[in-house]
Amino acid sequence: MDERVVVVDDDAIILKQANMILTEAGFKVTCLKNGRLLLDYIAMNPTDLLLLDIRMPEMDGFETILALREWERSNGREQVPVIFLTANEDADSEAKGLSLGALDFIRKPFSSEALKIRVRNLIDLLSLQRDLHKEVAKKTAELESLSLHVVHTLAKTIDAKDAYTNGHSERVAEYSREIAKRFGYDEDRQEEIYMMGLLHDVGKIGVPDTVINKPGKLTDEEYGMIKTHPVKGAEILATVSEMPGLVTGARWHHERYDGRGYPDGLSGDDIPEEARIIAVADAYDAMTSHRSYRDIIPQDHVKSEIEKGMGTQFDERFARIMLEMIAEDTEYTMHE
Repeated sequence: MDERVVVVDDDAIILKQANMILTEAGFKVTCLKNGRLLLDYIAMNPTDLLLLDIRMPEMDGFETILALREWERSNGREQVPVIFLTANEDADSEAKGLSLGALDFIRKPFSSEALKIRVRNLIDLLSLQRDLHKEVAKKTAELESLSLHVVHTLAKTIDAKDAYTNGHSERVAEYSREIAKRFGYDEDRQEEIYMMGLLHDVGKIGVPDTVINKPGKLTDEEYGMIKTHPVKGAEILATVSEMPGLVTGARWHHERYDGRGYPDGLSGDDIPEEARIIAVADAYDAMTSHRSYRDIIPQDHVKSEIEKGMGTQFDERFARIMLEMIAEDTEYTMHE
């Protein structure tokens, strides 16, 4: 038992009594005579529980807790649990104290056993709550990890439909995340676009394998089937209410900056930003992957194609970032 308890009271006898009882019970006790000293102390010392008298000169307990909560908010600190000490039986005072965030009241004069039990019970309860929060956070992380595993598995299933593509969705997701990072997205948005990239081609589940894997030129009808996959993908992902952004990557990654893409013919900034990023990453990976009719395209040619597409196929800002990544890849390792 090393819990740190601070007692604030202007009565020296109460401070001495509380210090003796709580120290014998195994707590680390600090005694202070007024609220101003408490604010100075809290700023420098961790505290597990505060016993705060209501009736004090200069700053009473209510003023003190208000000042404490304001300091905690301003400094991004967790709230210190508070028990008010009071000799007043006034129900209004108790209601006010609870409204200000006090967890309990202890009447003065207090008995040794009552003080120990009330303090111990409250600290144990707070400890259990913290443990519960940690367990919930742990389980949430496990569920998120499981969800990511499911998404990876689904992405591999999609890629497996194409006999000539291995790991396409994973690479598009990685390139998209890197472009987003360099453009200034925070970590949460980087992870969101990574998930969008993993599932951008999910609609290909609804396209026949014979069409996807046809080695020769597609007929107009077959190309029309291929062009349905963004809408099919958006319809599938629209059911994932927890991650509404997934629809963005699936539906609009084949839009072009000049408006000549599909399925909706969006142009410029009307195309969601994440979809514009994925479009660059997707085109890059298409050129740097094996196909039935060709090998990986040489890096210089890939660079030229990205440059040619700036302002027409691609948003120039994201194409330039892709070109930076190509320039840094001196050994040409960014390919299938």
